[in-house]
Amino acid sequence: MKKWLLTAAIAASFGATADEGMWQPYQLPAMADELKAKGLEIDAKSISKLTEFPMNAVISLGGCSASFVSPKGLVVTNHHCAYGSIQYNSTPEKNLLKDGFLAKTYAEELPATPGSRIYVTEEVTDVTDKVKSGQMSKTGNDFYKGIEQAEKALVAECEAEDGYRCKVYSFHGGLEYYLVKQMEIRDVRLTYNPAGSVGKYGGDIDNWMWPRHTGDYSFYRAYVGKDGKPADYSKDNVPYEPKSFLKVSAKGVSDGDFVMVAGYPGRTNRYRTANEVENQFEWAYPEGKILRERLIEIIKTTAAEGSDERIKYESAIAGLANYAKNFTSMIEFYGKSTMLDDRKALEANLAKWINSDSKRKAKYGKTLAELDKLIAQGQQGQERDILLSYMGYTTMKSTAERLYRLANEKALPDMEREPGYQDRDMTRFKSSMERIDRRYAASVDKAILADLLKRYAALPAEQRLKDFDKAFGIGKKFDEAKLMKTLDKMYAKTKLSDKETRLAWMDKSVAEFKKSNDPFIKFAVATYDEKMKREKKAKQLAGDLMKVRPQFMDAIIAYNRELGKPVYADANSSLRVSIGNVTGYSPQDGLVAVPFTRLEGIVAKDTGADPFDAPKRQLELINNKQYGDFYMKDIDSVPVNFLSTLDTTGGNSGSPTLNGRAELVGLLFDGVYESIIGDWGYDPQTNRSIQVDSRYMLWVMKYLDKADNLLEEMEIVH
Repeated sequence: MKKWLLTAAIAASFGATADEGMWQPYQLPAMADELKAKGLEIDAKSISKLTEFPMNAVISLGGCSASFVSPKGLVVTNHHCAYGSIQYNSTPEKNLLKDGFLAKTYAEELPATPGSRIYVTEEVTDVTDKVKSGQMSKTGNDFYKGIEQAEKALVAECEAEDGYRCKVYSFHGGLEYYLVKQMEIRDVRLTYNPAGSVGKYGGDIDNWMWPRHTGDYSFYRAYVGKDGKPADYSKDNVPYEPKSFLKVSAKGVSDGDFVMVAGYPGRTNRYRTANEVENQFEWAYPEGKILRERLIEIIKTTAAEGSDERIKYESAIAGLANYAKNFTSMIEFYGKSTMLDDRKALEANLAKWINSDSKRKAKYGKTLAELDKLIAQGQQGQERDILLSYMGYTTMKSTAERLYRLANEKALPDMEREPGYQDRDMTRFKSSMERIDRRYAASVDKAILADLLKRYAALPAEQRLKDFDKAFGIGKKFDEAKLMKTLDKMYAKTKLSDKETRLAWMDKSVAEFKKSNDPFIKFAVATYDEKMKREKKAKQLAGDLMKVRPQFMDAIIAYNRELGKPVYADANSSLRVSIGNVTGYSPQDGLVAVPFTRLEGIVAKDTGADPFDAPKRQLELINNKQYGDFYMKDIDSVPVNFLSTLDTTGGNSGSPTLNGRAELVGLLFDGVYESIIGDWGYDPQTNRSIQVDSRYMLWVMKYLDKADNLLEEMEIVH
């Protein structure tokens, strides 16, 4: 598929549905006239150039988005994106999660969680031909491994220059491949976070809801060596000086104003088949919701609030709760929607379109049937697979499995190893072993594993795994007391809870693992061979899907082009730009949500108890109407959060929301409850993103937290 064909299709159809789509930067110049009409004041071409302003100020944290906001490497992102680092530096005696943190000098800044990174995208290259060359005659696992080897070779060549991290991203289900080159800044420090009663105001109750009054922002700082190049943490390192940074607007936006967001959205599923939609919404989401809610219950029951154990799991609780609520919304709005019928109708129309032309029939005639067959294969054994995946929330089992896998992979040449176990991955691997200390409590870990194993033991016999059953002593007739005795012994005897022990195992051989008496190491060794057989089978299926899915997407693109509909790739964690406007919405008949919330809404919600326990000083400031420079006449107050039509998803958290001059007017941190299903389809009536208004962020920094040093460092536009 030639790039210009996609661009032409976009240009032809953009005007009618401009707010839908997470666009690749190179696509934006084709939209220049429409973007200018909507309110873009800078040249659309500049947005497509990743080494120029404003795109080179937009960065990734590897799961969240962020941006540079000063010439000295100051980074702004969401409070919930920095949550792990805030938690890592918190203790019961000095609880930064609860009380907040502000470094008045560089020396006071705290190291972020081990393994924290800042990624600055510098180059995106179309490598479709290089990835696919010589592969198309292969099938199954051979095709999967062939594509993987081609990608690894491109990555190795790209990373020959020290200080860079590269990755090949698949677009349109494997129709296109792009190599993304990013500068990897390894010394990241926590600079400032507001108190939890600001940064997480409303907690899980307000999560995904409107009206919202959350100050979901925090600041990091990027550091490099004195030579300006990425370096490991050192007291001698200096703040990174980015090529560009964003000015922060104290004027903000008004109802109807143009906004755009640049960031790294995680994953959307807008081109999935009816079969996949039905399975996801009628089985996977309900099961995932049950499991997430149960894990939260276990953690809260096992670890007392305020204890060191609870602090270690606060980030896990937040993540579990976020997606439990996400799944609840998915299920609810799927039940009210015509999504499944719409997908079935699309596929019927697509099949009719294919069969109406002999050339199309020759090219795509078998595609839909082959894809459905492979999808059905992938759903076999999913009841077991979801339980095994949720066991990833336990630490000792997962740690032992990863360490033994590393020993096996190290016996291979580097280029033949599984991604994640190559030499390029060892710094990350080591960091993941180090940060376990602040995220693990044996009592909680054991309780979670026990619950999931009980669920596993109740599965039909054909889904059970012999090696797994034997390792945990699970017989045909489940004996819970016996299982608990087994787990008690395993957790009592394991030494993997000790950091130095974990790090030492990174350098041991397969033979040394096989001689170990550590119970979790013994489990990993005993179950490894069967696990590898299951992985090989999964790769066989994945390889077949990787050949059929691009054919399906090629047909979808060609079909949509004839209908004049927009063509954009599903989100895949690569840099994207979304376009929209500030506006409210009607969540249901008789209700209209205005686009801004006010300081006074914080007071109205406040109960004095978590999660509605705003700082007393903040309530005093609001009651005294101390608005300062951040007053908005239209609402007669300081705006806290605002709504926009921006098309976003997970991974966009922390993305800078920009006005037409590319000034930061907000930080995207959430979506409304009704738009969660937007991962599967965009609805212009209900799709709304929620941003922290830049004026509220500045107001808190100036009047509540006295962060004058940071305000002076930033360039604020009044």
